[in-house]
Amino acid sequence: MNKTTKCAKAVIWDGASTQPIPTEVHADVLKSVDSSLANADPYLMVKRYVRFDGVNIVAGGQRYNLHNFKRLFVVGAGKASARMAVAIEDLLGEKIYAGLVIVPHTHKGLVTTQRIGIGFGSHPSPDRSGFKNTERMLEMVGKPSADDLVLCLISGGGSSLLALPFDGISLEDVTNITLSLQKSGADIYELNVVRKHLSAVQGGRLAERLYPASVITMIVSDVVGNDLSTIASGPTTPDPSTFRDAVFILKKRNIWDTSPISVKRLLEMGVSGSVSETPKPSSHVFRRVQNILIGDNFDACAGARSTLQKKGYRTFIMTTQITGEAKGFGRILSSISRGIADEKSTFRRPVALIFGGETTVKVQGNGKGGRNQEVVLSACKGVYNLHNIVVCSFGTDGIDGVTDVAGGIIDGTTFAKAETNNLDIDDFLENNDSYSCLKITGSLLKTGVTCTNVGDVTILAAGVE
Repeated sequence: MNKTTKCAKAVIWDGASTQPIPTEVHADVLKSVDSSLANADPYLMVKRYVRFDGVNIVAGGQRYNLHNFKRLFVVGAGKASARMAVAIEDLLGEKIYAGLVIVPHTHKGLVTTQRIGIGFGSHPSPDRSGFKNTERMLEMVGKPSADDLVLCLISGGGSSLLALPFDGISLEDVTNITLSLQKSGADIYELNVVRKHLSAVQGGRLAERLYPASVITMIVSDVVGNDLSTIASGPTTPDPSTFRDAVFILKKRNIWDTSPISVKRLLEMGVSGSVSETPKPSSHVFRRVQNILIGDNFDACAGARSTLQKKGYRTFIMTTQITGEAKGFGRILSSISRGIADEKSTFRRPVALIFGGETTVKVQGNGKGGRNQEVVLSACKGVYNLHNIVVCSFGTDGIDGVTDVAGGIIDGTTFAKAETNNLDIDDFLENNDSYSCLKITGSLLKTGVTCTNVGDVTILAAGVE
């Protein structure tokens, strides 16, 4: 694989496998999805932010003279970490003493490295493989000294891949809590506050283990707002949250009473002070740690914008801060679409609106789907019969929920297709079964595993009438 390309396969609209892509607008949107992923390639992100002149690593405005260090380690975890590792190998080559990054099992065979090992684990819940690879990573580094330099490559997905529960907490405990929080509609901040306080390496605890080595952490964000302490549960960043916050979240989400006894015991011990808190900003362990944000959702949005502008659309990145319920966002998109179609909007065709962020889904049914699929399915009733308007939403990691697709793409004919097949869209939404409905109507969007992860992108494109 060419080092400068992404892992994603060609973007495929499910309906195009059995019939031609219906309009030029559809084709333009699909090309913009491909450009979005290309611009969010972690390999390129590292190259934009890090240089090596043969002696000095220059990162985030700071210089690290390798003559001052005896060993250079590379560690990391997350969906983007393997592509980041390839870039680091290109820059530093034989200067690397040892390295290991952990990525999802679905990434096997997609990235080849020479000096930095690639281990595998499960996402969104941890597994034994991730646990063993985390132990292997820590054993590789051993007890570091002030003469060591550690490069940490961190991205979304790292919360489950960097899997080392606190003493007395099992992987099954973490899995149960993770699934319960996700089903309750908890956002990524709430989820990771809890996970940080059940972990021996997250919430700044990896920085504790690496002290007194110098640490450069390169971070690719999948979190709205780019809170570094939330991305991958912040293994090398100060943690502003507390054990008390974790208890509050579990009670707020009505999960506390059904939580494993071991989890409640640990959190209560943390609240009482008998277990030490995660390290805070004033901790000495961060004195030699530099955390650098090298990429985020805007990179993906900007990639899509570039292609759509070249195709002649007036293109606007509306925000990279979309949050909230997926169904509600879908309905807002349909309202905007109708305003454009009725010419009762500031936006005039041809126009493309790009939204970045990450919605949530409160799971109430037993269907199959994901937040991006719920967004477009929620929009399709309101977009019904609108000419030359397309709504597309996808996860930049290529995975939406627990499915084999990145998201979905709908237009003014999708609702009619559902009716022709006797499908009640409201029933599918109620059952959180957006995948099944979009599959029957040929509206799923597939990218393959992308080896990046910067949140979600939604595109509303209106071609000429």
